[in-house]
Amino acid sequence: ITAFMCGIAGIITNAPEARIRLMLDSIEHRGRDDEGVWTSPAIDDEGRQACLGHRRLSIIDTSSAGHQPMLSANGRYALTFNGEIYNYRELKKELEARSHRFQTETDTEVLLAAFTEWGVDCLPRLNGMFAFAIWDDRERELILARDRMGIKPLYYAHVPGENGAGASFIFASEVKAILSTGLVERSVDPESLNQFLTFLWTPDPHTLFRNIRKLPPAHAVTIRGDDLTMREWWDVSFEEIEEGRSEEWWQERVLETLNRVVGMEMVADVPLGSFLSGGIDSSAIVALMKNHSNGRRVSTYTIGMDAEDLRYDIIPDDVVWARRVNELLDTDYHEIMLKPDVADLLPKLVYHMDEPAIDMAIPSYLVSRAARETLTVMLSGMGGDEVFAGYPRQMAMKIASALDPVPALLRRPLMKTIATLLPGGLPGKLTAPLRNAKKFARSAALDFENRYLGYGTYFTDVAKERLYTNEMNDAVRGMDAYRHHRRYFERVKTADPLNRLLYVDLKTFLPCLNLTTTDKTSMAANLEVRVPFLNYEMVELAARMPPGLKLRGLKRKYILKRVAEKLLPKDVVWRKKAGFGAPIRSWLRGPLRPMVNDLLSEETIRRRG
Repeated sequence: ITAFMCGIAGIITNAPEARIRLMLDSIEHRGRDDEGVWTSPAIDDEGRQACLGHRRLSIIDTSSAGHQPMLSANGRYALTFNGEIYNYRELKKELEARSHRFQTETDTEVLLAAFTEWGVDCLPRLNGMFAFAIWDDRERELILARDRMGIKPLYYAHVPGENGAGASFIFASEVKAILSTGLVERSVDPESLNQFLTFLWTPDPHTLFRNIRKLPPAHAVTIRGDDLTMREWWDVSFEEIEEGRSEEWWQERVLETLNRVVGMEMVADVPLGSFLSGGIDSSAIVALMKNHSNGRRVSTYTIGMDAEDLRYDIIPDDVVWARRVNELLDTDYHEIMLKPDVADLLPKLVYHMDEPAIDMAIPSYLVSRAARETLTVMLSGMGGDEVFAGYPRQMAMKIASALDPVPALLRRPLMKTIATLLPGGLPGKLTAPLRNAKKFARSAALDFENRYLGYGTYFTDVAKERLYTNEMNDAVRGMDAYRHHRRYFERVKTADPLNRLLYVDLKTFLPCLNLTTTDKTSMAANLEVRVPFLNYEMVELAARMPPGLKLRGLKRKYILKRVAEKLLPKDVVWRKKAGFGAPIRSWLRGPLRPMVNDLLSEETIRRRG
């Protein structure tokens, strides 16, 4: 059985092979076990060729059986694929019944046969995380596709031809591979930069680079000649809520589904473990992994921070809970204290992220790097908050709705005054409540959509206007940083208010921040991360659930916590939520101070214009 985490790349242009080598060199960290290149004959009168490249990190069966790019039996299709198809055995049986014959035990070959049989209609049949490209030599077209939730990334650039030459099309797992071709100008996209400063990430399909786009989750794109067509092949639906079932029935469904997908995602012939924060999501995953481990101890990795660093921050100390869960479940436990040389680490993380690194990138990379010393695959509890409503901002929306009967003329000035009076970054036990109260007051007076968007805002429009040069202010004048969020709100305008929030997060915050950061930081360490809560069977089950089972009163992730009570003690299940981040405020006052002073001194800023 062969499966891989890896990097993919490809280009349609004249004489592509020298450029594909540069692309694969730039993403060497994504897979060091194998490299492959496939080039088509000339595809048009201009002599352009399609060229696919692949870098491989072997997860199951390290033989050459799964070498990529892989050609279909009839030679029509060539595939380069990053990811895992968890249900490939079932698909293989179905395809064998339709007269397909297989030479390997790889999910790559099954994917290729599925595409040969059904074309892009194979996509809804796949259970997995994937980004892939298929060249169809008969139709002379390239098809790119990305998994439902956006677990695996895929970037592309369409470069117009010059002096009558045809356009070039480039795609890759990371932006740096596209830039390495020399065909795409390195220039900042002002709209994307404005979005990044608003909420610390850029929404799909934008990147911070003017001419580079990201394929959104659950989308496929076809490139034929100079034409590009895109379609969305899946969407989560909150239309069919199953009312009338008991809470016990839902508990059984959630436990059965989560247990099944954890088992499904544990298939590997290399050492496999889990991240463990001591929170409910990762603790439940580890408890279920124990069921599937045949008596072997599950390897777990935890990251902690020292008390001094936590003084200025809103992150509670996770380590005490992780140690407790370790004792309960008897794991092979590894603990890393977060004391890095951040000034040296930041440039490395910016290189791997292809954009400014936000706080969660630092612990995510460090824990991945430590885990990679003994493991190749890790399971993560990521997604539990998006699927089951675990974020404080979702609860804050419920609390703020109590203010809706107060007329806006009274509500707005009152809340604005409160927000102005509350302090921001004081050290001590009140740091978190004061910061959250300030954010709450700032947004509580607004309407439903703007209130939620306010909770995710870092630089407000007023702050950005003061920060920007005149040129930047001119470039972004009239732009709404939240236009993509509003488009997703509009799609689910008839859904329950909580489900509207979950939908917008599943389409924006989750793939564009959390999953992107996880992919880049884990692949920087040559480690694969799997996310059972985001298996689409889990996501679709939760979407059919009455919203009151997710957020009950002020109890977040209510149904998941009731399920977790069957696996873990109540104090672990109902503990206060912790965020996954780094003590940035403390570092800005300490080890990062010289770097900040250097980068933001008046002299440096004037020199940079």
